[in-house]
Amino acid sequence: MAEAADNQGTVPSPARRWLRRAASLVVGAPLLAGLLLGPAAPPATAADEAAGSRTVSVSLDTLTPTAPLESDTLTISGTVTNQSKQAVTDATVELRVGPRMTSRSEIDQVSGRTGFRPGSDPAALGGAPTVKIPLLAAGLSKEFRLSVPVSKLGLEDAGVYQLGVSLSGRTVTQPGGRILGIERTFLPYQPEATEKKTQLTALWPLVSSAHVSAETGSDDQQTPVFENDELAAELAPGGRLEQMVALGKDLPVTWVIDPDLLATVDAMTGSYRVKAGTDTVPGRNQAIAERWLDSLEKAVADSKVVALPFADPDIASLAHRGKDVPGSLSHLQLATELAARTVETTLHVTPSTDFSWPVDGAVDPSIMDVATSAGAHKVIARSDSFQDDLPYTPTAARPIGGGTTAIVSDAYLSTAFEGDMVRTGSSTLAVQEFLAQSLAVTLEQPDQQRSVVVAPQRMLTTAQAQSMATALHGLAAQRWTQPLDLIAAAAAKPDPDATTKVPSASRYPQELRKQELPAVAFRDMKATRDELDDFKVILTQPDRVVTPFGNAISREMSTSWRGEGPSASLYRIGVLNYLRGLTKEVELIDKSDLMLSGRSATIPVTVQNRLLQGVDHLVLRLTPANKTRLQLDDGAPVAERPVKINGGHSQSVKFTASANANGPVPMTAQLFTEDGKPYGEPMTFTVKVSEITSTVMLVLAGGVLLLVLAGVRMYTQRKRAAARNAEVEAAEDDDPEQPSDPTPDTGPESGNPSGASEKVDR
Repeated sequence: MAEAADNQGTVPSPARRWLRRAASLVVGAPLLAGLLLGPAAPPATAADEAAGSRTVSVSLDTLTPTAPLESDTLTISGTVTNQSKQAVTDATVELRVGPRMTSRSEIDQVSGRTGFRPGSDPAALGGAPTVKIPLLAAGLSKEFRLSVPVSKLGLEDAGVYQLGVSLSGRTVTQPGGRILGIERTFLPYQPEATEKKTQLTALWPLVSSAHVSAETGSDDQQTPVFENDELAAELAPGGRLEQMVALGKDLPVTWVIDPDLLATVDAMTGSYRVKAGTDTVPGRNQAIAERWLDSLEKAVADSKVVALPFADPDIASLAHRGKDVPGSLSHLQLATELAARTVETTLHVTPSTDFSWPVDGAVDPSIMDVATSAGAHKVIARSDSFQDDLPYTPTAARPIGGGTTAIVSDAYLSTAFEGDMVRTGSSTLAVQEFLAQSLAVTLEQPDQQRSVVVAPQRMLTTAQAQSMATALHGLAAQRWTQPLDLIAAAAAKPDPDATTKVPSASRYPQELRKQELPAVAFRDMKATRDELDDFKVILTQPDRVVTPFGNAISREMSTSWRGEGPSASLYRIGVLNYLRGLTKEVELIDKSDLMLSGRSATIPVTVQNRLLQGVDHLVLRLTPANKTRLQLDDGAPVAERPVKINGGHSQSVKFTASANANGPVPMTAQLFTEDGKPYGEPMTFTVKVSEITSTVMLVLAGGVLLLVLAGVRMYTQRKRAAARNAEVEAAEDDDPEQPSDPTPDTGPESGNPSGASEKVDR
């Protein structure tokens, strides 16, 4: 049991496992010796044996049953492939069953081995069926199938056994028969139920990337605009998310859901549009979205659901790069509050929002502080972060102070399905190792019941989800585990010997730190929040803007952007630019210079609102550069007028002006919110003052008098002429041969408009 202490260390990453396998080869090379299966041949060196045992690759495609009983028949099928440039002859595929393993660390060591290792790998199972392959040409493959009663495997006690399939044969350069390829896996053997079963909690995450933009349509329903329509492929039959629901409905799991995914799919069930270059096109996947939501609602009806904060914010990035940017933590609080409402509205279940899940369960003190700042009291960590120096696996839940509980998931079980699970051989090995590790946990302390949590990667691929589902079905008989939901696991009695010390910041994995959102990302989010705050105060329907932009800011903080730095930056820039474009829809209309003739007049300034809703709570200030030459509102240095405009309209705001001297006066017009913040860009124009003097007035008065006198004289002359004409007409009546006047005295008045020019209202 002492070796079990090793299993509480860091779980090997794929790179670390490769290094471990390489090290195993180096360490084990001196121990290798030739295994002769045919006529006597010169002994092979360790190097020859190591190289020769990788001449043929062996893939185990199926193994059933995954956890057999004594009465079962074990069946293994697979493929052998000649990877060399020479043919293999007289080949035999054989089954090898090793001794019972004693610890979880031993299981991990065996899984890292490559090549045949005499003394470590067991001998071929005597009396078991074999498969003969007379010729396996270079580069070719051959399928095999082995079946043997479990009772013939020599399994004496319950436990985990090494199981291997090897191929022995000859080549031109290796004429003596030897092992040319081997693949190892594990056989968990527990024919009867244990007295104390391990309580196993499996998380089933439904998480995707951001697909919705901040843009909405101009209709009353605010038709959402999607960045792309890629989510439809995940929701369609055979897609990743469709498979997650189809598999999860039959599994004893706790659903961990990003509410943004639900909101996005719900938006797809109605009218939505998708960006296409500079334009948008109608989305056409409503039926797919409806089917997926309906199937998910049925799947979670009787299960526990945990809701992550809206859009699954990156807690570690926030703690390391964003918590000092004002407003970042408050936005996390809003995302948490929105989570419960979204899940309840969409799935009609009440979720738990008391859990925070940092990436890969890696934590440090700052991550813990941020994780609990929005009200979560339970943080899902991992055992390669919380490392215990114990010869067994302790219960997952442990109090860490301040009313916070760390739920420490098991690193080996949680990472079992990382990597490429598309190859059936990889999936089979992962399933068997998962089952073997789970049985080893139970057998560490068979008299003590413990609780373990499996927290896989957030975005399981279809193949990874299928592999994990196969493994969980392998535990369905409940011979050494029993299912437990996450809420109950968090309330389990903690192990008093398990560590409760939060790892220091120096132990946070550098690879994860490199993937975090940069500090500039949180500054961009703050800029968007600030401009949104300034914009919403002038709107008569602020929710039409606050909701889509608030959700977009949450998406900017999403964990899904890890490893997608350029795409994350483009999304943030797009949100901010769209907001700025909306704010510019309310602006001052440029004015040409004005001429003010006289001592007083009104100056109009036009404000235009091209938004689809009204604006209010705005103030227009007009400021003259020379307050001596031109005064506004009876001497006020700055004139103000309230502004209220309906959507799609303009308003002419008028100011009273008084001139004291001639000359140009530059004017500045600026919109402000009611709390005094400038809104938009200022607009400048010039008022040219031309004061009229008393002498000019006398000249004008004299001119008017002369015009009046001239008019009187003309009137008198016309009256006299009319009288004379009347006398002539009377005389002509007496003389019928006199002709009448063929043309009028004056032409018609012109109906054309006068010349255009901007004037000041008087």
